[in-house]
Amino acid sequence: MTVSGTATGVRVRIAPSPTGEPHVGTAYIALFNYLFAKKHGGEFILRIEDTDATRSTPEFETKVLDALKWCGLEWKEGPDIGGPYGPYRQSDRKEMYQPYGQELLDKGHAFRCFCTPARLEQMRETQRAAGKPPKYDGLCLNLTAEEVTSRMAAGETTVIRMKIPAEGSCDFTDGVYGDVSIPWDSVDMQVLVKADGMPTYHMANVIDDHLMKITHVARGEEWLASVPKHILLYRYFDWDQPVFMHLSLMRNADKSKLSKRKNPTSISYYSALGYIPEALMNFLGLFFIQIAEGEELLGMDELSEKFDPANLSKAGAIFDIQKLDWLNGRWIREKLSEEEFQGRVLSWAMENDRLKEGLRLSQTRISKLGELPDLAGFLLKSDLGLQPSDFAKIKSPPEEILEILNTIQPDLEKILEWNVETIEAELRAIADRMGKKLKVVVSPLFVAVSGSSRSLPLFDSMAILGRSVVRQRLKLASQAVAALVGSK
Repeated sequence: MTVSGTATGVRVRIAPSPTGEPHVGTAYIALFNYLFAKKHGGEFILRIEDTDATRSTPEFETKVLDALKWCGLEWKEGPDIGGPYGPYRQSDRKEMYQPYGQELLDKGHAFRCFCTPARLEQMRETQRAAGKPPKYDGLCLNLTAEEVTSRMAAGETTVIRMKIPAEGSCDFTDGVYGDVSIPWDSVDMQVLVKADGMPTYHMANVIDDHLMKITHVARGEEWLASVPKHILLYRYFDWDQPVFMHLSLMRNADKSKLSKRKNPTSISYYSALGYIPEALMNFLGLFFIQIAEGEELLGMDELSEKFDPANLSKAGAIFDIQKLDWLNGRWIREKLSEEEFQGRVLSWAMENDRLKEGLRLSQTRISKLGELPDLAGFLLKSDLGLQPSDFAKIKSPPEEILEILNTIQPDLEKILEWNVETIEAELRAIADRMGKKLKVVVSPLFVAVSGSSRSLPLFDSMAILGRSVVRQRLKLASQAVAALVGSK
């Protein structure tokens, strides 16, 4: 792969969306970009892509920044430190995008579309029924200027879509996949500017990368099919395009895509369980380098030294939790001094005020300090070791317990801000929707979250543990209860 830059040198970026718990996949892509910048004496930039205003929250943005800092990654420019090409949050750049949509319209590279959501859904249903991939059918493509003006004057809702060549293919060289050819007839007439004036991801992504002088775009392979849209925008604007590099997705051991429904994927989960950031970065960094057996334990500088972007695998990065455990154990035993280990333990216990809040809740519930481990120890455990028998004493039958757990898990994901008040409100709402008393709903949760029917207050405990840990504990509880149901 040829590495070239602008007058500013190599510039790469990580551009996460603050729409949920920070994913280990974000750390994986961020680490590649970070190592790439270090390898080439370039600059690593952080940008927040929050064009999805309905799902993006300040809380999740803070979690993204905190998670990447915990990983040991440092950026030269970003929303928290500024820089010469800011703002570094898309919602703060809205006015900067406005001229570009109009420019594409003026050049004839885009058109206004007035199709309603109902009409578009019907179009997609018809296409799917015919066995065709759903994409825009071009109904508004040839509207006259007079028709457009008239319909806009009448107050009709409009978006801006991009035009796509009618024939041929988009040919480009990817830094990982080599020569790629994608037919234009498989590319959708993408919405570029939404009805509220905000650009879609594709439009903002290209504009931001150009204005921030990004020279290399490294991201997950799921974005490979979007490259033609991005290349087309670079051509329409007459801009130099960056080098694209699409990294293989991280997968489970069974080769399925890594997802929170199967395994914990949040960076906060691994932090809460006591994994140390150096070990996690070491684990992820091994996907990008070639080493001999016995050379596995590598810090960031060593990863950077061995990093070779020209020799990347397309086979897929397997997220092997046993290997991560092994590396984490070696880091704890071999890389930390006694003083460092003690400091890490205290820092970990105090993370998110876990120990402080646990002690506050415990003070009125014990008669001697020796009772603390049994009462509050679950806040520091990596695994509760739940068994089907742990749920046998609950008055509800196993089938009802399983229904409760399986209902609660997806509903808790809807909570935007995770705190005592929102958790309680959602669980009360779930009880109402299920037509059950709150006590019936929360009884199995005490066991699922703490491993015991006598514990600290449930809502507070869930808030302290955090969304990602609660999610995993509820999943393991469902498995235990399912075994109880199956044995009947």
